[in-house]
Amino acid sequence: MTRYLGTSSLLKLYVDEPGSVEVLDRVESADVVATLTLTYTEVRAALARRRRERLLSPRGLAGGRRLLDTEWPAFIHLDVTPALCAGAGDLAERYRLRAYDSLHLAAYEIALGAGVDQTFFSSADLALCRAAKALAKALSRP
Repeated sequence: MTRYLGTSSLLKLYVDEPGSVEVLDRVESADVVATLTLTYTEVRAALARRRRERLLSPRGLAGGRRLLDTEWPAFIHLDVTPALCAGAGDLAERYRLRAYDSLHLAAYEIALGAGVDQTFFSSADLALCRAAKALAKALSRP
């Protein structure tokens, strides 16, 4: 099984917050974890923001960054390409998504098309999850 993680889900692996245990369970049960290359930068920025807002200690920031750097090579990274960006633009219009959310959805679409029997999308953003579910359903129609 492949699990595609958006930024909000991947971040939960590196900070203790509601939903972290569930994401960890999903990742541990997956054969493959995939995400967009851009997610690394998004997670690092989110960790830094939490530190600035004093929601994360200096030790928590350093530990989260270290763990991300250790685990990152094990993930499948989907590159941001001109074709992915064009597809993301279409998905942004169709599903009323923000820019980066549409990039994640376009990357998920690529993962779905890779021929893996079970590919699941994970995000803390409910609108993005609904869009991913609708996209998967649309792609499964003959």
